[in-house]
Amino acid sequence: MATHAGTVAPGWVELETGIELDRLDGAHTLLTPTTLKIGLGRSVQLSLVDSFVRNSGNAPVASGLGDASLGIKWRLAENLPVAGDFAVLPSIKLATGSVRRRTGTGTTDAGLLLISSHQLGGVSLDVNAGYVRRSGDGSNAPRNATLWTVSGGLPVVGALGWAAELYGLPATSGPAGQKAIVALLTGPTVQIRRWLAVDAGIIAPLAGPQPHAVYAGLVWNIGQLY
Repeated sequence: MATHAGTVAPGWVELETGIELDRLDGAHTLLTPTTLKIGLGRSVQLSLVDSFVRNSGNAPVASGLGDASLGIKWRLAENLPVAGDFAVLPSIKLATGSVRRRTGTGTTDAGLLLISSHQLGGVSLDVNAGYVRRSGDGSNAPRNATLWTVSGGLPVVGALGWAAELYGLPATSGPAGQKAIVALLTGPTVQIRRWLAVDAGIIAPLAGPQPHAVYAGLVWNIGQLY
């Protein structure tokens, strides 16, 4: 879930994609979260996000593309005394998924993510805080939602590293409101090439209705577009 304050170099394209399997109370969800990143300037990046979603388990099987979103990450400062490298990521999510198939919320969302990144020797530390405001009456998704994440990565040996992230989704209100969630994501990372890295791991719930999950993914620096 967490992101860092870095941006893709101007004119370059990077693909971040993977697969995630969630399980909660007999319901199963398969996701393929995918983000295409395009460097627009030295400190500005365009992000296009979508995912294939498949729901199964204790409900009829349904699948399709989820809600698509567009965001602009802007790194405002570097090496600040407390915030380190600091960036903002405003975004908009469109109702391109299906409420009937349970692949979308049927709402248009405006979001803002604040990002603080530090490099402590070989250890990276990223802290995110976000807010989302949704359209609709709150029956499919809460009108207001927030999140926080604290993540870190460190080298282990050679190309092998390890990542860990603690994140939370504070309680929401309204017809679709839910209890607060806190969860831990952790697993190995491997830098296969300078332009290709892969990772895998688990997501373990610590509090609230967070699914148990496993994931695997890759980050591919595709090349220079212009």
